Amino acid sequence: MQILKPNSPTYLKMTILLFKIVASLLVLIVIYLLVALVLSGLYKGREQSSTSDIDIYISTNGVHTDIIVPTESEFFNWRTILDPQHTIAKDSTFKYTSFGWGDKGFYLDTPTWADLKFSTAFKATFGLSQSAMHVTYYHSMEENKNCIKISLNKNQYLRLIDFIKNGFQKDTAGEFINIKTDAVYGDHDAFYDAIGSYNLFKTCNTWANTGLKSCGQKACIWTPSQSGIFFHYR
Repeated sequence: MQILKPNSPTYLKMTILLFKIVASLLVLIVIYLLVALVLSGLYKGREQSSTSDIDIYISTNGVHTDIIVPTESEFFNWRTILDPQHTIAKDSTFKYTSFGWGDKGFYLDTPTWADLKFSTAFKATFGLSQSAMHVTYYHSMEENKNCIKISLNKNQYLRLIDFIKNGFQKDTAGEFINIKTDAVYGDHDAFYDAIGSYNLFKTCNTWANTGLKSCGQKACIWTPSQSGIFFHYR
């Protein structure tokens, strides 16, 4: 194999090409961040409503946004389509159910940031992997800066129910597909196959933001991050 000398024309051409590639990537990253900043700062206002029939919550762990709803209400019983037996605790007395859409590889193969693989990040960035729905159950909810309560009327909540249900993949019998895995976060959660692919423009937070739009709540024009959503609610 020929070794290129630093002062050779070929070496200089390759160096310039590499510099252009790196510079182009940096420019694209800066543009992406600027667009995210601007569109996260702009928002769609809340729908006018004369009634508050049910309370939901949005929560964040600092990176990811979940939508949390009552497990059972006069409008819908999530136990009719989700089985708590899929959790380690197998507890059917939980009062709240949390939904988070995201990349399947991140959810199942990356328990901590230290476990993140380049292949997982690459596939997620460019929409090359599958998605999953993370379902978590809670006995109670407590409002704080990372958990915001939102009141909906009946019609708005029914629209949110449809939005969440449409995020799940279904088998031939119309049932949600539980992912058999030990990579759960605790005793009270489970994973299901979801529709769509995670990518730079459709993140877990983009999904939650779209969910808020679906039920007429305040939401960013577009945001890839949780900070965009919670900026408008805190």
